[in-house]
Amino acid sequence: MIKLYGHELSGNSYKARLFLSLLKLEFDWITVDLMKAEHKGAAHLARNSFGQVPVLVDGEVTLPDAQAILVYLARQYGGEEWLPSEALPLAQVIRWLSTAAGEVRQGPENARLHYLFGVTAVEIERATQKSEFILTQLNQHLETRTWLEFERPTIADIAIFPYVALARDGKINLDAYTDVLAWIERVKQLPGYIPMAGL
Repeated sequence: MIKLYGHELSGNSYKARLFLSLLKLEFDWITVDLMKAEHKGAAHLARNSFGQVPVLVDGEVTLPDAQAILVYLARQYGGEEWLPSEALPLAQVIRWLSTAAGEVRQGPENARLHYLFGVTAVEIERATQKSEFILTQLNQHLETRTWLEFERPTIADIAIFPYVALARDGKINLDAYTDVLAWIERVKQLPGYIPMAGL
């Protein structure tokens, strides 16, 4: 049985949990209580020395990092539909995984950390500016597309979705980004979609 270690309010944990559900894979969800610093305890550090969630355990495989987990699950269980193997389509999807770990993290994810969890190390003005930048880019990209790449959902969509959809937690107004909002609703209509707190 696959195990997923994470926290209910973590968008990165959620993207792994969501993808497992979309793939119709059974798994055990194991809460790592970030508020009690369980992610810094010896048991969790043995799974991920970075002290982060999520962590996926699949038989002999123990894999941290949300983006890496999406790649593993897509290749192991989802096939070409979720992650193409040809060079250019693969690169097009991977670009969005980098965006999730870059611009989305610096923008909506950090803004959410600041307002929802009181993380004072976040420069909220910079996070707000980064949010506006990436949301504008996404909105323009989605003007002529149903999904981020190709005419079907891929792990590109799953990687970007959580923190964009949760942007209001970081006091980021989504009303002007109508194509982003339409895309969010399309993700929510996928067979196997499961919500998280706030969505």
